[in-house]
Amino acid sequence: MTTEEPQRAGRIVVGCDGSPAGAAALGWAADMAESTGATVEVIAAWQWPTGYGAGPMIPTGYDPSGDASRIVGEAIETAGAAHPGVAFVPTVVEGHPATVLVDASRGAELLALGSRGHGELGGLLLGSVAGHCAAHAHCPVLVLRQGT
Repeated sequence: MTTEEPQRAGRIVVGCDGSPAGAAALGWAADMAESTGATVEVIAAWQWPTGYGAGPMIPTGYDPSGDASRIVGEAIETAGAAHPGVAFVPTVVEGHPATVLVDASRGAELLALGSRGHGELGGLLLGSVAGHCAAHAHCPVLVLRQGT
């Protein structure tokens, strides 16, 4: 008998932004990975604030990469507690979330995202990141609303 790690089948990419809808998408992806043996890559993208004219005031100690790493770590900790057999891969990338997620979708089985929604009418529409990913990803895309 061997005690080797089971062979993983595929990769599911999840956009992680710390929102409840993003957590729901991660939970859904973890459920899917549990049944398929896929690895879940949890990605947070960050950018330095920009502005026109005078640069934006950035507080001392501002660390968007560190904040993104913390958000991913907390999300994986929560999802991992509910899905101990799933392999999670934390990824933090500098760049616009839509571009980062489309790039990460190459070779993935699925890209899962949360949709924050904006009330009854706005909730019917996709956000700009979800819409861009749905139109340009290299794999199927799941956009999950909070509470669904």
